Amino acid sequence: MNNDSLHVRTRRRRHNQPRGPSPSVAEPRRPLLLAVMSFVLAARACPVVQRISLLGSILTAKAIPKDIDVLVTIEGAMDLTALARAGRRLMGTAQTINLGADIFLADTTGCYLGRICHYRECHPRVLCRAQHCGRRDHLNDDLHIVTLSQKLIASPPVDLWPNVVRRLSVPVDVEKTLVSKLERDQ
Repeated sequence: MNNDSLHVRTRRRRHNQPRGPSPSVAEPRRPLLLAVMSFVLAARACPVVQRISLLGSILTAKAIPKDIDVLVTIEGAMDLTALARAGRRLMGTAQTINLGADIFLADTTGCYLGRICHYRECHPRVLCRAQHCGRRDHLNDDLHIVTLSQKLIASPPVDLWPNVVRRLSVPVDVEKTLVSKLERDQ
């Protein structure tokens, strides 16, 4: 993913903050990929999920990605409850090894909607960065912090479901642990 595809506004890093991710396991890629597999199996059961794609640093040779990024294309008016539950499981698994997960949402017209909220119950919180917290259950519409380009939404690096599509060469562990298994399951 290049800088044009994903735009994140961040605060300035303080001098005493760590420089990179520090997972609690020596090799975090496999647990992240297995968690994505579980997410895909749960999310594809949601009737209005149209596509599930993989993005980000997990698709590079980086030994320690800071998180796992998934793009889910949905019908615009979808009830997000079941998808949010699966997303929170993915986020929780990543958090157990001190890493993160983002489930980005786009509609079928290619419009970026936001991310799955990491809170189980939607109601206004001080720490919530959604622009319209609670307007739509389980949607974190923090578009002022994170956005995805229409180009990335239209053509993500790897589609995992309903059909596996590789738009770039994927690392061996991603291929073996995730992509080839989903491809056999089509």
